[in-house]
Amino acid sequence: MLTDQQCKNAKADGKDLKLTDAQGLHLYVTKTGYKSWRFKYRFGGKERRIVFGGYPEISLKQARELKDDARRDLRDGRDPGEEYKRKAARRTSGVDESTTFQAMALRWLELQKPLWKPKHLSDVKRSLEREVFPVIGQSSIGEIRAPQIRELLQGVQAGGAIESAHRLRQRISAIFRYAIAHDLAEHDPASAITDALQPVVKGKQPALLKLKACKGFIRAFEQEPGHPQTKLASRLLALTAARAGTVHMAELDEFEDLDGDSPIWRIPASKMKLSRAKSEREEYEFIIPLSRQAVETVKAAADFAANRKFLFPSARHSHRPMTDNTLNVAYRRVPMFAGRHVPHGWRSSFSTIMNERAVDLDRPADRAIIDLMLAHQPEGVEALYNRAAYMSRRRELAQEWADLLMDGLQPAEVLIDIKRRVR
Repeated sequence: MLTDQQCKNAKADGKDLKLTDAQGLHLYVTKTGYKSWRFKYRFGGKERRIVFGGYPEISLKQARELKDDARRDLRDGRDPGEEYKRKAARRTSGVDESTTFQAMALRWLELQKPLWKPKHLSDVKRSLEREVFPVIGQSSIGEIRAPQIRELLQGVQAGGAIESAHRLRQRISAIFRYAIAHDLAEHDPASAITDALQPVVKGKQPALLKLKACKGFIRAFEQEPGHPQTKLASRLLALTAARAGTVHMAELDEFEDLDGDSPIWRIPASKMKLSRAKSEREEYEFIIPLSRQAVETVKAAADFAANRKFLFPSARHSHRPMTDNTLNVAYRRVPMFAGRHVPHGWRSSFSTIMNERAVDLDRPADRAIIDLMLAHQPEGVEALYNRAAYMSRRRELAQEWADLLMDGLQPAEVLIDIKRRVR
């Protein structure tokens, strides 16, 4: 168990440091020297975490008392994290609700409605609800200080979501600027937090560009412990080379003719990477012809989702889709492939491998069709996504890619059968 002296002397040497106390309590020390108390526990079969606050503001003794309270909640069948949020809300119950950070954030979001696509608006709101509101949402916006925001963002960062932490900082900063404009805050404490966060490494996203490596990744990923829906989402992403966001948000009614000769995935324009003006026009929807293996994956996922709206529902909130970060985190846990491939990388994998085949097999016309399959628009041309262009050849290429990628791999239904046997 830790001593006060150890807590005072603790320093991170080049990377974040975790000093364990007992029963899930630990002191987390960032590379910048910030120290915070965290409690790790399992509830409902999942690992979760509570950030109690900074050290020395919260002493070792107080942190242990908070940990003991949380463990009592756990023994009584309650989620300690939810109970901690409720207690925090009660402590700030005297705050004018109209001046809380959450109230200000919702007003700021309302202002963005005419400018943002509905999906983006929903994503931003959900990120605030998940990461920010539970921590500072009920605090008066004029009373929030930089260390609170720094701790919040470093908690997000600690889970590996570095880019997400930076995006959240930008959103929090925008909300403070909105509050300043309405005389409800005097400064933006989030503006100076950038240097306390790990930098985002810019550059091309890593992707596997050889067929053997791609198949090896799928085999390794699907053998790792994990939720069947995450594995099925990964498989559909690999087979279709769609953007990860469209897979996360996929709904069963977008898939047509699954038992027929021409199965397709009709992605609404609102879910495509388009300007808001184009996203509101039906002619900009995009159609992906589905291979036999993609159809099997969709059917297995639909069977497991049990009539929910989204094909890949969130494990925590079944009425919502899985989060954008689910596959990113899962991919980083695959031994031998960590850092070599990301979900978005499947688009590069498909493009590189299929274009190389087009050259090797003397099929030059395939290059433009491969671009079309990736929903690429010609540069400088205001062209519509042609919903039916070269559909026959696109279907042939989709099946060729699926046959190459899935050769020797287990069928999709096996991914959910294992889970059911455990049930």
